[in-house]
Amino acid sequence: MISQLLGFDSDYIIIGLAAVTILLFILYIVNIVQMSKMKKNYRIFMEGKDAKSLEETLVKRLDQVDELITANKTNQRNIQQLFNNMKFTFQKVGLVKYDAFNEMGGKLSFSLALLNETDDGFVLNAVHSREGCYTYIKEIVAGNSIIVLAEEEQEALNMAKEAKPTK
Repeated sequence: MISQLLGFDSDYIIIGLAAVTILLFILYIVNIVQMSKMKKNYRIFMEGKDAKSLEETLVKRLDQVDELITANKTNQRNIQQLFNNMKFTFQKVGLVKYDAFNEMGGKLSFSLALLNETDDGFVLNAVHSREGCYTYIKEIVAGNSIIVLAEEEQEALNMAKEAKPTK
């Protein structure tokens, strides 16, 4: 009588409640399976270990992490110092071999340019002749020389300036 007054059938309510009950039962089964897997994993984790040895292991690992953090800071400091020192090392090289007097052959004379990151350095020129070997050095500041460079020296300097420094 109440169902007739409200305008719906009680069969639909019973079917709906049965469907909800079946859904809850399925969720309950899934939950039990997941709990049993978690208990199994927990037993495997705790097997052969008591709480004290587990604590010792954790403390030992945390100490190792602290040591790694300290070592990492030291390494970062050392790497930065190396990069700062690299600015002053010769990183760019230019070499030109030539025959100074067109008489000896074999291109025994050479011009060697060595530059740092800021193009400071020198050009070393070694001239070989029949009488001996003569070496000259010219200072390079910011990629330029105060003293006039010979053609081979300028070529070696240009070669060095175009070289890419290693980073």
